[in-house]
Amino acid sequence: MTQSSQRVLLAKPRGYCAGVDRAVIAVEKALERYGAPVYVRKQIVHNTYVVRTLEERGAIFVEETDEVPEGAVVVFSAHGVSPAVHEQAERRNLQTIDATCPLVTKVHKEAQRFAAQDRDIVLIGHAGHEEVEGTSGEAPDHIQLVERPEDVANLEVRDPDNVSWLSQTTLSVDETMQTVDALRQKYPNLLDPPSDDICYATSNRQEAVKAIAPQCDLVLVVGSDNSSNSQRLVEVALDAGATASYLIDDASLMDEAWLRGVATVGVTSGASVPEILVDRLLERLAEHGYADVEEVETTRESLTFSLPKELRKDARAS
Repeated sequence: MTQSSQRVLLAKPRGYCAGVDRAVIAVEKALERYGAPVYVRKQIVHNTYVVRTLEERGAIFVEETDEVPEGAVVVFSAHGVSPAVHEQAERRNLQTIDATCPLVTKVHKEAQRFAAQDRDIVLIGHAGHEEVEGTSGEAPDHIQLVERPEDVANLEVRDPDNVSWLSQTTLSVDETMQTVDALRQKYPNLLDPPSDDICYATSNRQEAVKAIAPQCDLVLVVGSDNSSNSQRLVEVALDAGATASYLIDDASLMDEAWLRGVATVGVTSGASVPEILVDRLLERLAEHGYADVEEVETTRESLTFSLPKELRKDARAS
């Protein structure tokens, strides 16, 4: 293989979505406004580099609100929290900044509305994920979780004609719809949410990977192991025709053996990944002869979200 035959197809869109950008900036602004330490419940977003960088600036990440000193500032992560967590924070007199992604908040409101209609709600998602825990907490007496189509057979509801579904925002679009199809076969009158719960950024990044994967011998996805949307990109790449695909936290974790016999490498990154990590991977690939980079854009993103209301309020006051 000659060096000139080696190339990189760089998927676009990739990396930060509007919700992640908002959440990271929220922690940065909180540190500027209140000074260190600022506490953050759970990882603000699922990316090792981002968390480490914010820790270096004075953020302290905790698992639960009872680890935060009474009266301190705490930021809730982009994945959202249940009403019970808000109540715990209020009892501890914590100064809360809610960085929940607005698209996750939309799912919370849908859960509240379906519960108010006394519907059984089937939530499609991954058990233990922070987003699923937060959404389930909005209507714990109405929500049942399913992870895959096979789980549908074991569902039991009060009224088969009064069932609705919601989903975690970071799932594979195709796999989610397979589960919805299974639900609809069992419950023909299944009620859909007003709009697709899978977030625009998750969908867009999966479509971009689908566009490049058939041409790739290898697709490298930059993202952390606990990032659901990053994990899904690996699966989508393989399903779309890539010969191999791996998830790596950063360029140092790329195994040079993966490049043997590879002409075309696809590169993308999850929605919680800063572009600096992609740049470092491209630099390492160039060192191995993959200096020819072609960006493949499938759609343009322009959505932005305003900062959490607590920071906007403080900004007006100052």
